[in-house]
Amino acid sequence: MLRTVFLLLIACLIAPSLRAAELVVYTERKEPLVKPFFDRYQQETGTRIRLLSDGAPVLIERLAAEGANTRADLFMAVDAGSLWQAAERGLLAPTKSKALDTAIPAHLRDPQGRWFALSQRARTIVYSTARVKPSELSTYEALGDARWKGRLCLRSSRKVYNQSLVATLIERLGAKRTEQVVRGWVANLATAPFADDTLLAHAIAAGQCDVGLINTYYLGRLQHDTPGFPVQVFWADQGGAGAHVNVSGAGIVAASRKKAEAQKFLEWLASDAVQSDFAGVNFEYPARRNVKLDPVVTAWGRFKPDRVNVSVAGRRQAEAVRLMDRAGWR
Repeated sequence: MLRTVFLLLIACLIAPSLRAAELVVYTERKEPLVKPFFDRYQQETGTRIRLLSDGAPVLIERLAAEGANTRADLFMAVDAGSLWQAAERGLLAPTKSKALDTAIPAHLRDPQGRWFALSQRARTIVYSTARVKPSELSTYEALGDARWKGRLCLRSSRKVYNQSLVATLIERLGAKRTEQVVRGWVANLATAPFADDTLLAHAIAAGQCDVGLINTYYLGRLQHDTPGFPVQVFWADQGGAGAHVNVSGAGIVAASRKKAEAQKFLEWLASDAVQSDFAGVNFEYPARRNVKLDPVVTAWGRFKPDRVNVSVAGRRQAEAVRLMDRAGWR
C-alpha cells in the first residue's frame, strides 16, 4: 500500500515536467515543410512538437472557439495578413525577446511583438526568356501598359498572396492609383486567372502568355526539377519602393500555458543555425539577415525588397479585396 502511494506521488511530481516537454503548433505551412524541423528540435532538446494542419482561416476560428481551453501553443501561417488577423482578434500574445528582435528585421514582424517572420516570400514579375527581354520590364504598375495587352497572366484574386500585394500597393500608391493599375492588369489578361502559381508559370513556358506575377518559390521548384525551364524572375520596382515581400511566420498563442517553452522554440526557428534550412526547403528567403541561400534562389540575384511593414497586408486586406472586385479581377 505504501509502495503504491509512493509511486503515485512520484507520478504526480513527474507529470508536469512531461507535459512541459510537448508543444502544440497550429500550422498553415504544409507538413513536409515543417515536420523535419519539429523532429530536429525534439532531437536537440527533448521537447516534442505536435502539429495540427489546416488553412489559416480555419485555424483562427478554431483558436477563437477553443479560447482558454485550447491546447495550441503556437500559430503558424504563410501570409502576414493571416498573422495580423489572428493578432487583432487577441489570439496571439505579445512576446518580448531580444533574440527575436535582433534576428528578425522590424518590417518583418508585428510592431507589438505578437508574431515574427520565419521566411520571406517575394512576389514579383516572371517572364518568358524566349519572348521577353528584361529591359522591357520595370514595375508592377507597368504591367498595365498597352504593350502587355493579351500577354499577362495572373493568379486568382481570391488567393491571399494577391490580396497582400494589392494591399501593399494601396499603402504605397493610394487606392485610386492602385485601382487604375489593377484595371490595367485585368484589361491585359491573356486568359482567365489561374488557380495557382505553378499553372501560371507553365502557361508562360507554353506561350499562353509572356509575363505574370508569382511567389518566386513556385518558380524555384520548377527550375530545380527542370533545369532550363524557360521562365525567369525579374525584380520589380528596383528604382522605387522595391519588390513586394510577404512572410511565413508564427506567434505564441495567447491562451498557451507554455509560453516560455513556445518562445524558446520560436527563437530556435529564427536562429542562424536553422534559418537557411527553414527557407531553403521551399526555395524561400530567410527572415534573418545574412543567411546562406539555396543555390536556385542565389541565381536570381540580389534585389531591393519593399520595407513597408508587412502587417499592412492585414490592415488593408479588406480594402484590397473590395478594390479587386471593383476592377473585375476574379
